[in-house]
Amino acid sequence: MAKKHRITIILECTTCARRGVKKGLRGMSRYITTKNRRNTPKRLELRKFCPYCFKYTIHVEITKTR
Repeated sequence: MAKKHRITIILECTTCARRGVKKGLRGMSRYITTKNRRNTPKRLELRKFCPYCFKYTIHVEITKTR
């Protein structure tokens, strides 16, 4: 059985999360991507565009899904 090193992760905007944005009103910027578990064992951080903040912000990995 082959080991699977690529996993699906969710990235969430840190600026929206700090402000405590209610998900029903405006929403929170989230991106779905994959990462290689072997090359990147720590949490992934990427600069992505947040449509709710209208600027590029840091998005951090929040959960891992299969």
